Amino acid sequence: MTAQAELNPAGAAEQAAPLLNVNNVEVIYNHVILVLKGVSLAVPEGGIVALLGANGAGKTTTLKAISNLLHAERGEVTKGSIEAMGERIDALSPNELVRRGIIQVMEGRHCFEHLTVEENLLTGSYTRKDGRAAVAESLEKVYHYFPRLKIRRTSQAGYTSGGEQQMVAIGRALMAHPKMILLDEPSMGLAPQLVEEIFEIVKDLNQKERVSFLLAEQNTMVALRYAEFGYILENGRVVMEGAADSLSENEDVKEFYLGLASDKRKSFRDIKHYRRRKRWL
Repeated sequence: MTAQAELNPAGAAEQAAPLLNVNNVEVIYNHVILVLKGVSLAVPEGGIVALLGANGAGKTTTLKAISNLLHAERGEVTKGSIEAMGERIDALSPNELVRRGIIQVMEGRHCFEHLTVEENLLTGSYTRKDGRAAVAESLEKVYHYFPRLKIRRTSQAGYTSGGEQQMVAIGRALMAHPKMILLDEPSMGLAPQLVEEIFEIVKDLNQKERVSFLLAEQNTMVALRYAEFGYILENGRVVMEGAADSLSENEDVKEFYLGLASDKRKSFRDIKHYRRRKRWL
């Protein structure tokens, strides 16, 4: 069964057509370093898909390949194709991708620190041409989903908390009327309570605004609780994929990504031996 069919059982594929298709993509940095080695994945329209794996597995590179931000780091897609809404987007500029509704929220809660929270949010609407009234309406919608930002709207973004800066980054993406948000490590550096708050907002945006999400995340336990489908990357390859609840119950995933063992606690020596016999390596 394909990933798309598993995600949309009982003939539901017509209701959740693929919004994004990444097909056998390879990425090379500096003309010599092979980082992605044939990555394929799909994000259905209106879905939440998790891209999981340890640090250095290739999650961020995959998102930057989709959003075409690799060139700033001397990276390039050397093989495969990337399609969105049925059209190739490999050659489009990041600006053109934003206009088509594909927006990446970078790892690290990037904000313009010298601008206020509201000024940061308004920068997300720079590609829009539907007038000030529509932008003002979108701003109120952002404040509806992020009421904390309305309270802090006149504060300089650099003096807000890490959680508030993550909200600013997501809210700024929402100002561009996205069809899909590529969200890179939203939980990084945040307290567990804030992580839950951020993911609950992601869930609301998905359900109420029909924004699709591709989440690159190390916090596997939280990501699988909110996503419908997941892909696990190791060393630049997709080594496992499936419905989120299925991955959560998989013994290998429990052992290496959720920190749970089905039997007695394993020693470090046992873990090293067990890693050698993982079926995907």
